[in-house]
Amino acid sequence: MLENLMNSLNLAFRQQDAVLRIGRFVSALFEGGFSFKKLAAIFIAFFEMFGCVISDLPVTPLGEELSLDGYSLVFEDEFDGDALDTEVWEFRAEGGGNGRFWSSDQAKVEGGNLIMTGEYKSDGRYGEGWYSCDLQLKKTYCKGYFEIKCKCSDTADFWSAFWIQAEHPYDHDISKGGPGGAELDIFESCDSGSSSALRRNSVVQTIHCNGYDDNPDKLDSRILGKFKTGDIYNEYATFGLKWTDDEYIFYINGVESARSSFGNGVSQEEEYICVSLCMPAEITLDTGAKAVFTVDYVKIWQ
Repeated sequence: MLENLMNSLNLAFRQQDAVLRIGRFVSALFEGGFSFKKLAAIFIAFFEMFGCVISDLPVTPLGEELSLDGYSLVFEDEFDGDALDTEVWEFRAEGGGNGRFWSSDQAKVEGGNLIMTGEYKSDGRYGEGWYSCDLQLKKTYCKGYFEIKCKCSDTADFWSAFWIQAEHPYDHDISKGGPGGAELDIFESCDSGSSSALRRNSVVQTIHCNGYDDNPDKLDSRILGKFKTGDIYNEYATFGLKWTDDEYIFYINGVESARSSFGNGVSQEEEYICVSLCMPAEITLDTGAKAVFTVDYVKIWQ
């Protein structure tokens, strides 16, 4: 009955989940034994449900704490040198057009961080216009736990992202609804320009694939949620994804925010691990604006 009511109200999945997670926490309270932490989670989930359903506001991650028992660290880059390690990283794009360009000049390693910048250049490598950069690991991975520690760009229009992409996640016949490859957005900081502190200090987590329905031209996407983060522009935060045989489990600062096997099951393909300072097709900023995405580390466990 509740599911029919939510469908009749035309609620997005993230809004439906904000309602349903109250029931999950109540069940956990009775099944796993009473604790004040679980009780507090129920109250938080109850009050945040209204904000999410009525105004599409972000909610607090309230799941289990991250455990890496049985996992081993297989990759780490803490950016301790004085240059990007091009033995393991490559730029996803170079060049561009129409006043938007991707350039390796926009990434540097300094002070133990990878620093990615977005800015307007009158004398840029590829001409006058807006510049940014987009990186991926050369080695591909299938399953494991993937984590970034970073401070996001606080400049409107640009957004910071850590994500995983298959070779052909948007091809209906190859992706097959996910098992043949998906795009997994571990986080995107899409609201840096919002005047609302609540929306501004949040991230979006999403799964994209194709082949989940019969329409080959329609990208099948599920926004799992918009989640509160704290001040991700001035303080480091961690964002992670545990990609298992059965599902994807998303984490923010070591706490589960969402889990899903959206589509026809999880990807079984080797995929690229991407770190991006994204920019839209049209940028409304003054040409003096500058976006900075600071990455402390990227680590992978399997």
